[in-house]
Amino acid sequence: MNDTNILGQVALGYSPFIDKSRAVSATRLTVFPLRPESPPNVAELLGAVGNVWPADGGRASLNVLNEGLLGDLMKAEPSPNLMVEVPSFMASDPTNVEALQALHKAGNTLLIKGRPVKEVPREVLHCFTYSIVDLSEDRRLNETAATAPTNMGRNIPHVQSGVRTLVEMEGAFNRGAAAVLGWPIDDAINESQTKGKAASADLQVIVELIQRVDAQEPIERLEATLKRDPSLAFKLMRYINSPAFGLRVEISSFRHAIMMLGYQRLKRWLALLLSTAGKDSNMKPVMFAAVRRGLLMEELVRSSGDEEMRNEMFICGVFSLLDRMFQQPFSELLKTIPVPERVYQALVDNTGPYQPYFNVVQAVENESLFDFRAAADALMLSVSEINRSVLTALTSASQIE
Repeated sequence: MNDTNILGQVALGYSPFIDKSRAVSATRLTVFPLRPESPPNVAELLGAVGNVWPADGGRASLNVLNEGLLGDLMKAEPSPNLMVEVPSFMASDPTNVEALQALHKAGNTLLIKGRPVKEVPREVLHCFTYSIVDLSEDRRLNETAATAPTNMGRNIPHVQSGVRTLVEMEGAFNRGAAAVLGWPIDDAINESQTKGKAASADLQVIVELIQRVDAQEPIERLEATLKRDPSLAFKLMRYINSPAFGLRVEISSFRHAIMMLGYQRLKRWLALLLSTAGKDSNMKPVMFAAVRRGLLMEELVRSSGDEEMRNEMFICGVFSLLDRMFQQPFSELLKTIPVPERVYQALVDNTGPYQPYFNVVQAVENESLFDFRAAADALMLSVSEINRSVLTALTSASQIE
């Protein structure tokens, strides 16, 4: 299906559903129609979404911010792996009863957003699996009970949205949330927690490898370093042989990888390995974000940048959350991890040619239409270019994982 039409008519954003084990259980895709009075074709939207999350693939939650388009979606028989978020005013509308019952019967998970101001029809009460309660509106913040809202006449598990820090995530789970929705990556860097505390052995090996690859040391020295942690060698080989990498032959050894890829392309995958090698479960959402940031930044310059620029953009995105993982400011962290000058400018100084692209990534993550438009205009990128990059990056990330 030609998706050019739909990708030029909407702005897309995404954020993760995080379960109690801190794993990402689904991805929310937020859809802003750019012309609310003329919503796009829902079949084209489902076609574009299906390329990323096919019926037999992972789970996604569609957060469609237009009543007309959402109404069309509710009648369009989306595949069962697609969850549908329904504002409370639409859940309370008797004209939507039949569509909601059909979605529930087809196996789609339904989530009700916001507290109903009108009674929800009894016939659809059982159709909703979760309620979505924004952190700013959560009455439990001043209560000891951890029960879900009872506005609908029954208790259902709730998902806490608007979560931006680890403290907020922990608090939501302590108050009984089944999952949280958001990016718990905004915590301040607490240097005092890590002073005198060395990085774990596996992270040290990767940092050393990046330094050696940057210096283009002989293959034998690189192999000797990697052999100190065979599990990392396995993970690196798995990344390189993933469909997202696009190689036509299987890479069978680290030596083979260097011969096939060269030092610069290998360095980008060591960067990915570094951003996903931590064992702290609270860092899983951070790793999820880092992988997608790297792939999205690379895609944003796919048609306009050379290979060197694409590799640097990938590293810039992947490294953009290392300060959270290591609890060190970038100015200190990048003294030991070599990065190109343009990457250093973006991460340390928030300047340079890559910073405007990073603004696009943050606008997509924050699901902010205003920021999306501003970032796109600053780079003179079309909406369809950004949306295509978003969907391609999400597809590649699912292939890696």
